[in-house]
Amino acid sequence: MESATPATVYIVDDDDEVREALAWLLRSRRVLSESFASAEDFEAMLASQAARGLRQRHAACLLLDVRMPGMSGLALFDRMAERGDTAAIPVIFLTGHADVPTAVDSVKRGAFDFCEKPFSDNLLVDRVQAALGSSAAHLRAERERGLLAQRQGELTEREREVMRLVVEGLPNKLIADQLSISVRTVEVHRARVFDKMHVRSAVELANLLRSAPGS
Repeated sequence: MESATPATVYIVDDDDEVREALAWLLRSRRVLSESFASAEDFEAMLASQAARGLRQRHAACLLLDVRMPGMSGLALFDRMAERGDTAAIPVIFLTGHADVPTAVDSVKRGAFDFCEKPFSDNLLVDRVQAALGSSAAHLRAERERGLLAQRQGELTEREREVMRLVVEGLPNKLIADQLSISVRTVEVHRARVFDKMHVRSAVELANLLRSAPGS
């Protein structure tokens, strides 16, 4: 997690005392939180961010009550999952004993975890930290994908062709033969590819492309 953008735990529960207790617990562990009294309020916040073109940029997770008046926690989770929000904001359900089977099913469908009420403070904080770590890893991978795409977007068509053959391990002479250009031209394109991709060798370039998230 980046120090300039502190992690945030969103709390969505219709019970005032539960929200206050969770916020106090997180403050005692130096974790920032924002509370919402209903799923509708939290959904409205997400919609407002989306309308302004804002994306989740700092690690976050959601502590979500299963049963609430109006939109249930499960309905909110389903909406977030459909939009792909749950990778950046992992969901930890807070459940009563009767809701455990439902929470287990939600975990199978992509929720991060669930904690049964009354929950252990230490266990809950451990799961929150794990969820925040998962969120941070996802956002970091997204940034890396964006940076790589930006660098690749700066390459000319010829530079892309040279890069592909360099990554395949071909020497300059064979690249020149395949592209019907001079070895000197290959050397120029190769140098430009390395410069634009911020690498110093063919091995480093191959490793960059191979290790890129989603590659």
